[in-house]
Amino acid sequence: MAAQENRPQSASVLSVETQKVVEAFQGLGTDEQLALFYYVYEKMGDSITPAAPGAANPEIAPSLLGDYLDMSDDEQLAIMRQIVNREDTEMSRAYGGLTENNQLVVWYAWAQEMGENVVDMPSDYQASQPVKDALSQIEKLDFEAQISMMRAVVGEMGYSDVQRIPTQEETGKTSSL
Repeated sequence: MAAQENRPQSASVLSVETQKVVEAFQGLGTDEQLALFYYVYEKMGDSITPAAPGAANPEIAPSLLGDYLDMSDDEQLAIMRQIVNREDTEMSRAYGGLTENNQLVVWYAWAQEMGENVVDMPSDYQASQPVKDALSQIEKLDFEAQISMMRAVVGEMGYSDVQRIPTQEETGKTSSL
């Protein structure tokens, strides 16, 4: 069961401009998405975690924030790819069970450790034009839209078999007590 089918449709509350950026991000390949994360966190990483004070709890994901740091570069990269690809793995499930704010904390923590305890970008990496275009679109958004876009993107990653509750509009039924 793919996580994307089970996630809330948070994109419906995004502005049209922000939705376009989310779609551009999601249209990238796995490694391009990881590269874009790197560039985004490089440019605005310090403001992402403070954007949700008290809402993020780094202790909630010890496997993603503790054990992960002890893994080899290849293992770390494989886990990042599994999360981006919504694969049904232990680490992708651990990630998929987090709130969007805590998912942001995971990516922020990994970005802060890149090149030290987390696999770094290859020194010869050249961003593709779609990655450059997506980064440019993100930079044009105001801060709140950037955070909303990041929440929407990270919330679509990871694996969860928790089913989304259909809305009243979808079922045609009113709630009853």
